[in-house]
This record gives sequence, C-alpha cells and structure tokens, in this order.
Amino acid sequence: MLKRFFKITALPPYVDFAIFILRVGVGLLLIPHGYSKLLKILNGDLGFADPLGLGSAISLYATVFAEMFCSALLVIGLFTRPVLAILIFTMMVIVFVVHGGDGLDKMERGLLFLIPYFSLFIWGPGRYSIDFFLFGKKRKSLRR
Repeated sequence: MLKRFFKITALPPYVDFAIFILRVGVGLLLIPHGYSKLLKILNGDLGFADPLGLGSAISLYATVFAEMFCSALLVIGLFTRPVLAILIFTMMVIVFVVHGGDGLDKMERGLLFLIPYFSLFIWGPGRYSIDFFLFGKKRKSLRR
C-alpha cells in the first residue's frame, strides 16, 4: 500500500515541468500563512480555532506543521503524496469545517489551495522532485 504513495509515472517533460511549477508555486504560497502562525506560537499566543475538538494549542501546532513544514517538503518534492494527504486534510477542515457556513468569499482561499493539492495528489511529484530520484528513477518510460 505504501508503494502507491511513492509511485512515479513516466510523463512527457513538459507535463513534469508544469507539475514542478504548480508544486513549487502552491507550496511557496502557503508557507507565509504557516509562518504567521509560527510567530504566534513564538510570542506565546496559543489562542486558535479548535474545529476538531483537539484543543486550540494542538490545532495551532498541527496547522503550523501542515502549512510550513509540509509545504516546504512539497516545494522540494519529498514524500509528496503523504504530505499532500496532510495538506488536503488541513484545507478540507479549513474550507468545510472552519468556514463551512461563511459563504464562498471565506472558503475561496482554502479552495484555491485544495484544488491544486488534489491535482498534485493524482499526478504525483513529477520528474523534477527528490521523490523521483529516490523512488522513481528505475521506472521504465511509458513512451515508445
């Protein structure tokens, strides 16, 4: 089952480059959101929404982990699908639990992250990732 998370498919180079741009772009855009929450932790302010009933401090730490560290791993393409599973879960909580009744204007930012995360989860990390060099180099190309 773990092999599915690390499966790398052979794609044309331009598709791999498009995946690279999407992966790096979306990853870099989320890091500042996590950084602002990390500064909150460093300042001793652990007040945060508790949408899953885990406690506000745990919710804050988990969100910082997802938004900063998982996004950084996404940018370099390391453990891409497991990281995307965490990011997808985080964005689903933000969109459907935290802002579920607030209307599209509040849900939009989370959806703009969630949609590319789903696409990247389906496509995988692409050739221009650390995952490719660790797990996918020996795969045979689908092209003839």
